[in-house]
Amino acid sequence: MVTGTAYGASVLVRRDFLKSSALSAGVLAMGPAYWREALAAAPATPGRGPYGPLGPPDANGIALPAGFSVRQIAAAGSPVAGTGYVWPLFPDGKATFTRPDGGWVLCVNSEVPVIGGASSITFAAGGRITGARRILAGTSTNCGGGATPWGTWLSCEEIDQGRVWECDPLGLKPAVARPAMGVFTHEAAVVDPAGQRLYMTEDEGDGGFYRFTPTAYPDLGGGVLEIATPGTGGRVAWVRVPDPGAVSLATRLQVPTSQKFRRGEGLWFDTGVVYFSTTSDDRIWAYDCATELLELLYDGEAIGPDAPLRDPDQLNAHPSSGDLYVCEDADDLQIVMITLEREVAPFLQLSGPLHQNGTELAGTTFDPAGRRLYFSSQRGGLGGLTYEVTGPFREVLPRRPIVQVSAPAPLLLQAKPAVRLTTVRRDGLVVSVDADRKGTYALSVRARGVTVARGTLRATGPGRRRVRLKPVRLGPAALRKLKGRRVVGQVVVTQGKRRATRPVTLTGPPA
Repeated sequence: MVTGTAYGASVLVRRDFLKSSALSAGVLAMGPAYWREALAAAPATPGRGPYGPLGPPDANGIALPAGFSVRQIAAAGSPVAGTGYVWPLFPDGKATFTRPDGGWVLCVNSEVPVIGGASSITFAAGGRITGARRILAGTSTNCGGGATPWGTWLSCEEIDQGRVWECDPLGLKPAVARPAMGVFTHEAAVVDPAGQRLYMTEDEGDGGFYRFTPTAYPDLGGGVLEIATPGTGGRVAWVRVPDPGAVSLATRLQVPTSQKFRRGEGLWFDTGVVYFSTTSDDRIWAYDCATELLELLYDGEAIGPDAPLRDPDQLNAHPSSGDLYVCEDADDLQIVMITLEREVAPFLQLSGPLHQNGTELAGTTFDPAGRRLYFSSQRGGLGGLTYEVTGPFREVLPRRPIVQVSAPAPLLLQAKPAVRLTTVRRDGLVVSVDADRKGTYALSVRARGVTVARGTLRATGPGRRRVRLKPVRLGPAALRKLKGRRVVGQVVVTQGKRRATRPVTLTGPPA
């Protein structure tokens, strides 16, 4: 493992980040060991993606890469094609379930206050719609959710007294509330079948990340609810929530040491890893269920104004390739990919008159074969439009996740309070590096595509060493890019194929 401390550099991104982030001036609230593991791998960065640029928008106002096409399958207030079932307002979280005849069922939440609930559409093997119905009623603001391995849909209420409801995808059995999973502003839920546990996010500015262990898995009628807190040795420590029903105190406030996440949103489980997003700080996280390590997979704040993904919301992984598809809550109305190569690239974008009224992208999910992607323009049209995308979705064999389960953390960068850009340009930056092996390590400070300082460490063996990164001479064009009182950049360490980055804020004018 390699660890480094950039003296005089700040991990802070902006002033409001101080108030609720785990990172604060000179102090890592979850402890240095925690972030050593959490930020070990190189975060995903902008790239071209596997499908190339987006084409012009079609008649639906949807832009896709070449070879992909889209059809509308439902519109709020109108009957679903071939059925008499009127599609509800504000379609949101989704999942699909296989059918014995080769078809599938698509479950969809409705994020309407008071009368939310969930519905489903049945498809034949060739994709023809054969039925639609309501599967949950009498609930409010049903946002995200999750599919279970035993074939039920978990629908989550995004209200203060929200609960998780377990639903039959065909509505043949009544939905059942699962209060043991906690009463709070639920966003989404996923199941870890190997660990026989469930994980949940909370859509609050100081929300928690939760784990539920059923007493008699897969029965969700009872069990233990826990919330994530800082652990030791780079791991999350799970602490039991005393009152999951939140009778006298909000669930997220019952454990004072719990780690706060800035609006937890979408969740997805894939090959031992739970992926989840936090909207207010533009981050995608990856939690290894076996090792209990947390990794920052994508950090839009660190990338800066040109970040290709903002306001991340619901997400899912392609069943064959493992590529992540992430909905933007608002921003420029895109579905953005995070690929196995850790590239971030737009896959789809909405525009035009159909997608006004404060719409957002919601509920990406694939059919079981991975040939069709479903999503909604939540307030598109007259209250919500649901679509199906088909095209040459890639397969990557052998199948592997973006995050390698239980992989050792190779690198770390920590940082201390902010440094003026003029100081870096004049004196460079001193970095302390702990090396676990002999080798050559390249270090640099980059901001807005400009390398400000760089240096090389040639370690003859394990141990701590200090290196001064020398300033790079900057031309007029580079200086123009660095204008601003607070410039977000990155400190980067590479050694062979190992790479780590950490946000760094450079303050003051560039000259």
